[in-house]
Amino acid sequence: YNTFDPVDSYFSVTANDLKLLSNFSASVTCQALSQAYLDREYSLAPLDSDTLTVTFTPSDKHDKAFAFVNGIELIEMPELFDEAPLLGFDDQTMDTKTMHFQTMFRLNVGGQYIAPSNDSGLSRMWYDDTPYIYGSATGVTNQATKEEKIDYKTQPESIAPVDIYSTSRSMGANKDVNMGYNLTWIFQVDPASMYLTRLHFCEYHYSKANQIVFKIYINNRTAETAADVIGWSGGQGVPTYKDYVLYVKDQPGDDELWLALHPANESKPEFYDALLNGVEVFKLNDTDLSGPNPQPSDMLVQNEHKSNTFHRKHETSRTFVISTAGGAAGFALVAAIIVVARRQKKKRAPGTYTGTSSWLPLYGHSHTAGTKSSGSGKSTGHSNLTAMTQGLCRYFSLHDMKQATKNFDESNVIGVGGFGKVYKGVIDNGFKVAIKRSNPQSEQGVNEFQTEIEMLSKLRHKHLVSLIGFCEEGDEMCLVYDYMALGTMREHLYKGNKPLDLLTWKQRLEICIGAARGLHYLHTGAKYTIIHRDVKTTNILLDENWVAKVSDFGLSKTGPNMNQGHISTVVKGSFGYLDPEYFRRQQLTEKSDVYSFGVVLFEALCARPAL
Repeated sequence: YNTFDPVDSYFSVTANDLKLLSNFSASVTCQALSQAYLDREYSLAPLDSDTLTVTFTPSDKHDKAFAFVNGIELIEMPELFDEAPLLGFDDQTMDTKTMHFQTMFRLNVGGQYIAPSNDSGLSRMWYDDTPYIYGSATGVTNQATKEEKIDYKTQPESIAPVDIYSTSRSMGANKDVNMGYNLTWIFQVDPASMYLTRLHFCEYHYSKANQIVFKIYINNRTAETAADVIGWSGGQGVPTYKDYVLYVKDQPGDDELWLALHPANESKPEFYDALLNGVEVFKLNDTDLSGPNPQPSDMLVQNEHKSNTFHRKHETSRTFVISTAGGAAGFALVAAIIVVARRQKKKRAPGTYTGTSSWLPLYGHSHTAGTKSSGSGKSTGHSNLTAMTQGLCRYFSLHDMKQATKNFDESNVIGVGGFGKVYKGVIDNGFKVAIKRSNPQSEQGVNEFQTEIEMLSKLRHKHLVSLIGFCEEGDEMCLVYDYMALGTMREHLYKGNKPLDLLTWKQRLEICIGAARGLHYLHTGAKYTIIHRDVKTTNILLDENWVAKVSDFGLSKTGPNMNQGHISTVVKGSFGYLDPEYFRRQQLTEKSDVYSFGVVLFEALCARPAL
């Protein structure tokens, strides 16, 4: 729809008489959150009728307003909610069975991202909790061994999957350190709303009551004075959960929900520790779950004013993609996911994706790298490579690539790497992209090309560059990415030929944190550990809002499994960033990326090249 600009999209959504969104802007929300896509998940109380009507209404407050959606998924579910204590009101509870819920956060505490296909039948996504931890006191993560089985004695598995209860985060073994701090998570929420916080627990290391006892605080209100997981669950390896309801006031600064754990020394436990396996935060109401559009941060506003930003104009996806996380629609997407109570739905086949949209499925289920190729390292015609990568992302013809780059005009070259030149291009009536074109003489050939497609097409994260598609025709190989308007991190650290702004200390810190989160997701958040192998300042790109994104996955490898400590492989990477132990022993682990990132930190601090 070429005539529609995403910035004009303001609309409301209702489900029967329940208001889900009001004057909602996907564009504003994506910009404020620095996200490429959005999804919304709701759990509705039992309906009075057998019909659910979801209505999208353009806002009457904006002249050119329109509504859109890329996917709607309807899932039947069992009863998951009951009465819960109302914090701040002694001995009062709230019957939540008749309330409607919006899922705000769902985290696998101490563990990795859990895809919908690995959930316990309800196609939920569970995210890594690390970005929500307050401060540097992150505690320690724990993993159940093969001998420590999870036993669903007191609750159904639909409450949460085994993977939630098999990992946890605790404070650590040092009593003196633990008594000096709270293990804390912070969540951004809408003020003037009621929230239910569900905490998941499973103690698989200890077997007796009063071995670990701790306090639970939610927004400075005491939820529990003596939480004893073994006492609650009745045994080792038995999962349990606790619900708490809290009202967040509409006052300045009241847009956060804090969760804190602290050892309960009054109980004289054997170990002064605290633990948590999972957390879910739900907004609840019986008539209105809508909230305001988020406001961009002060830093984002200042950077936008300072830099020459551009507006991405592109057509909205014309295909509805039925997917739990929706699909990416350029700059902005909203996928409304309505969850209705009662029966449990059968799992769909993992990894299925039949849409014809030019945008990618958000999550994949395989990260296989290193497929065999011809000895020359080149591909010819529509080879097996095209067949193997078909469906992973959009395919472009060579004509498309020439048209996007004005026949690979040298004036559009924005960079040169080991794979070849990178061109600035325009596709789909104005959408800016970066096109990496292979150099036939390059040492990086078809293996790296295929690895990049297989890796990036199945990864989605705020701090990873998004792959849009590829071209493989004759001897030509091209990769098409989101355009990163502000170039590489390196370009802004040293004074060069380009008149670029040097980074402030705050910007350097934000960029390093962003890149670290991207790497952490590769190591822990994907289904398999992914080792980048080429972390450096030229592979950390900056979008128009100075958000850091890790790029260039041509050398990436899937990491060792639980039974391996390393991968034996030929050394690849960039001098100055190579882990000496990896170079000497040819044994690769994710710590090799950590070493390389340490060099990046020194560059950010000193503004001097690695070599």
